[in-house]
Amino acid sequence: MSSATHGHAPYYFVPSPSKWPMVGAISMFFFMVGMSGTVNDEAYGPYVLALGLGILAYMFFGWFAEVIRESEQGSYNDRVDASFRWSMGWFIFSEVMFFAGFFGALFYARVIAMPWLGDLDHKAFLWPDFSAQWPNVGPAALVESFQTMGPFWIPTINTALLLTSGVTLTIAHHALRENHREKVLLWLGLTVVLGAVFMGFQAYEYIHAYRDLNLKLSSGIFGSTFYLLTGFHGFHVFVGALMLLVVWFRVLKGHFSADRHFAFEGAAWYWHFVDVVWLGLYVIVYWL
Repeated sequence: MSSATHGHAPYYFVPSPSKWPMVGAISMFFFMVGMSGTVNDEAYGPYVLALGLGILAYMFFGWFAEVIRESEQGSYNDRVDASFRWSMGWFIFSEVMFFAGFFGALFYARVIAMPWLGDLDHKAFLWPDFSAQWPNVGPAALVESFQTMGPFWIPTINTALLLTSGVTLTIAHHALRENHREKVLLWLGLTVVLGAVFMGFQAYEYIHAYRDLNLKLSSGIFGSTFYLLTGFHGFHVFVGALMLLVVWFRVLKGHFSADRHFAFEGAAWYWHFVDVVWLGLYVIVYWL
């Protein structure tokens, strides 16, 4: 049955029994045991953690391969397509809330906690030498002095890279809708390359921060929020680039059509979300 026929099929696709949810549960068990052992300096921790991550990678590879195979066999109809879109939308919303938590922590520290610690009552009775300036080394000056990371030049270059990647990805999407596959491969591949360059610059930025600025994860609330926000964003760039790379190989193999290509669209949604998060991060963390 053709994909067009399946698009109007009067039934909902019910997959056959799958082992992958159980494999995922097993991977999470080993992951949690390994992580708890690692943070508590247990000898077994790193090995069990690596086992959990390995099983998790096996699950992702196998499960997504199965979904791709079902899609290419024409098993999915419009109802399944709609469920994928809703699922991806809710997933991105959960990611928005994830980053909102870290931005909220940064807002609380700068706008609420800092003036509160610097008011007359607390300066007089708790920390007379405390200066309510952002960033700082804390009320008791327990943190080593450090320098902040300014917007020039690496963060600004990374901003240009991500904005450009959003343009190249949009060009690739329009090319796919026009069924120009060579153009899709060119612009989608360029998007992945721009993401890789972004990650390379961010790795260099971290080396520079640790070695030259003495800015570390332990550098008070500023260091914690800086590395959590930029680090998690960098991880999301890695995941997004990996998704786009898989889509690139699928285009190379002849997958997708001009009107049915949600895997491409879902990855594009995620990538544009990563772009938007970076713009907020760039302004709030590096400029303000």
